[in-house]
Amino acid sequence: MTRRLFCFGFGFSAAALARRLQEAGDWRIAGTSRSAEKRQEMAAAGIEAHAFGPGLPLPEGALQGATHILHSIPPGEEGDPVHAACLPQILAQAPAWFGYLSTTGVYGDSGGAWVDEETPCRPTQARSQRRLAAEGEWLAACSDHFLPVQVFRLAGIYGPGRSSFDALRQGRGRRIDRPGHMFSRIHVDDIAAALEAAIERPVPGRIYNLCDDEPVEPAAVTAHAARLLGLPPPPLQDYAAAAAEMSPMARSFWADNRRVRNDRLKQELLPELAYPTYREGLAAVLAAERGEAAD
Repeated sequence: MTRRLFCFGFGFSAAALARRLQEAGDWRIAGTSRSAEKRQEMAAAGIEAHAFGPGLPLPEGALQGATHILHSIPPGEEGDPVHAACLPQILAQAPAWFGYLSTTGVYGDSGGAWVDEETPCRPTQARSQRRLAAEGEWLAACSDHFLPVQVFRLAGIYGPGRSSFDALRQGRGRRIDRPGHMFSRIHVDDIAAALEAAIERPVPGRIYNLCDDEPVEPAAVTAHAARLLGLPPPPLQDYAAAAAEMSPMARSFWADNRRVRNDRLKQELLPELAYPTYREGLAAVLAAERGEAAD
């Protein structure tokens, strides 16, 4: 039986999942974008494309036949746009699975300590506070309306066309010195693999951290990426001096320091990550961008 995945917000992670499912051959994929150009790209890739966003209501019948739904649109100041505009239509479809992509930012600042899915969430950034509120709305729909929701808290996402290589190639690479300030990451293909596993083995109401095995200081990632490109690493820059030149948004990414555990992910969905650290992941990104097979 052909299944139909509907993606609210056809972004980087949704596209990776779509490619993975299309290879399986028994899926139809649909998704939304505010951009007419992006919708044309989606259609060219065999994705049924719909407009949705501020001032763009979801076309009638767009959700018809959706057996699985992925939601990755970030909530705005007005709240979650999908929950506000589409909950009745979603419930009417009675999908077999509903995946909500959130962020590990909901944990806030742990001072570099490890966090897992049982750690109390204390988000420090407004956007993460909105994500946590949206998680609560969808988990309430799970308990109140039996919508089979699973929440996925994503660490920093990278992959082909979206990695440390980009800034280095453009001469904008920075290596900021802030010892002990850790970030977690995950390759987009491991996100797609985890989501596919969740689709096949859904546990309604379950929350998963999607991150790799090794939180690390960003300077180490930049230095390794430079080595792979055969470039000298950018000079270390004092954080205080660098922060003075950052935009408020850029500074906000440095506000929290935490290490994120992925034990539940590996125990229940993905026993082995394809890219357990940034080293394997960056090597694969570079190979993909050069059209080579990764070692």
